[in-house]
Amino acid sequence: MLAEAAIFLTAAVVAVPISKRLGLGSVLGYLAAGIVIGPWGLSLISEVENILHFAEFGVVLLLFIIGLELQPARLWVMRKSVFGLGALQVIVTSSILTACAYALGVPMGAALIIAFALSLSSTAFALQLMAEKHQLTTRHGRSAFSILLFQDLAVIPVLALIPILSGGAEATLGATLLSAVTAVLVIGVVIVGGHYLLHHVLGLIAATEVREVFTAVALLIVIGNALLMEWAGLSMGLGAFLAGVLVADSEYRHALEADIEPLKGLLLGLFFIAVGMSVNVGLVSQQWPLIFGLVAGLLLIKFLVLLILGTLGRSQIRSALSLASVIPQGGEFAFVIFGAAVGAGLMRPDLSDLLIVVVTLTMAVTPLIVLANERLQRTTTAPRLREYEHPVDEENKVIIAGFGRFGQIVARILRAKKIGFTALESSAGQVDFVKRYGNKIYYGDASRVDLLRAAHADKAEILVLAIDDTEASLWTAEVVTKNFPNLKIYARARNRKHAYQLMDLGVFTIWRETLMSSLDMARSVLMGLGSSKSEADHAVQTFRAHDEKRLLEHHGMHNDEERMVYLAQQSAAELEQLFAEDEDRTDQAS
Repeated sequence: MLAEAAIFLTAAVVAVPISKRLGLGSVLGYLAAGIVIGPWGLSLISEVENILHFAEFGVVLLLFIIGLELQPARLWVMRKSVFGLGALQVIVTSSILTACAYALGVPMGAALIIAFALSLSSTAFALQLMAEKHQLTTRHGRSAFSILLFQDLAVIPVLALIPILSGGAEATLGATLLSAVTAVLVIGVVIVGGHYLLHHVLGLIAATEVREVFTAVALLIVIGNALLMEWAGLSMGLGAFLAGVLVADSEYRHALEADIEPLKGLLLGLFFIAVGMSVNVGLVSQQWPLIFGLVAGLLLIKFLVLLILGTLGRSQIRSALSLASVIPQGGEFAFVIFGAAVGAGLMRPDLSDLLIVVVTLTMAVTPLIVLANERLQRTTTAPRLREYEHPVDEENKVIIAGFGRFGQIVARILRAKKIGFTALESSAGQVDFVKRYGNKIYYGDASRVDLLRAAHADKAEILVLAIDDTEASLWTAEVVTKNFPNLKIYARARNRKHAYQLMDLGVFTIWRETLMSSLDMARSVLMGLGSSKSEADHAVQTFRAHDEKRLLEHHGMHNDEERMVYLAQQSAAELEQLFAEDEDRTDQAS
């Protein structure tokens, strides 16, 4: 056992750094390591299936940690994306793949199951790739996660459908209904029981101040929920994810994440190595034209479907491309579905072996697709004109990220008050233009941790986040909150949605860029219509207080468009009522 552990660790230590150095990411390194040490390589490890089952616990822990990042309110907001975008992806992709399989001579029953299995993507691969690149909170990251979550839920009815398609409809109808009811009841028990029990259990264990026992309880929560879901015929990962969501609002969230993160990383690496070991290189060498053709066809179909769905969801083409690049591969649940189909006599074993190799190779190719997409998107943006400048060794209390029209106004007032600041701007053209007027500014991307350290962000007191681009602004806010938690952020928001996204990251000192100038104009308009200055000031102050209050109250629901429309109408009615009450008080006083 120790010898096998040493082999796994050595393979990972050698392969992963090389893969990262080549810009291919850690996942491809783990896969390569698995191929080298597996049965088709040096044959250092033989019991691949047992290792794969054990390593799947890494995927379970990954989903638990993802759940910790999603409060229940945010998960509820995602429901339309999960059951809308996720369902569309599965239905459209499965329909196309069913037609292709049937055209290739596969019987309709088997074609349906094969198509659904191949429509699934790999949760482990996609989430690990996005986590490495800090993309889980991006638009395409949230869309990808919604699709993956729906896929996990959709596996259950398909597994129940296999016996029916194989000819046992009458015998299995009752069992299918029983499985569905059991699944719903178990999910209900996990949600209700977890909501009322987990917080108290964690509090009692934390009070002992024995860290290893707290870690043991955390693992027990994950394993217990995973086993309960598996017993109900559901995904173990779904159980772990729900457990994470249920404690996401508790004060133990960060402690749980810190305890489980190292174990998750090791087991997830082992899972990727085991997938690499399971690649049947002999079958690839015998039927490589067919296999490579199937791999290319599957990736192309799923890529195009995801690209179209991404653009239909009002995403920018760059975001849609990123979504299509990160989840076009087959998923690990395909192995489970193919096994069940073979056991029910719905698929031939040789066809199952062939498709398992195809799915595995699509996983291996995915990091290369992501890398190609990144390089393509870099070529479509403005070229980097020169290396970033590093600020001189000065410790200013204020850092201004983004030196456009907004940041410059702040800087002019600070300079007039003789308050030192360090300005960072990622546009080389803007830097050259501003420097012509004698301003001290550095060319640099404020989301780079090394540049922020050079600007002494660890000793500064305030970061003025005045970046014009919304995505760059959000990414910088995330980097700063994670690496410099004591640095207070004063953020500019382009609009209300941008403000909500900043609030999701923990930034609450926000100025919406058109709000104050709009209020000033409204004040002038009221005075121009005959209101006194005090009446106009009071009206504007009432509106601003009401608007700021609603901004905070509606946070967490901003992704639910229908709900936001209703709240906006309700807010307008409340505001009218406030002004009406003010007029009544004025009339009574007079």
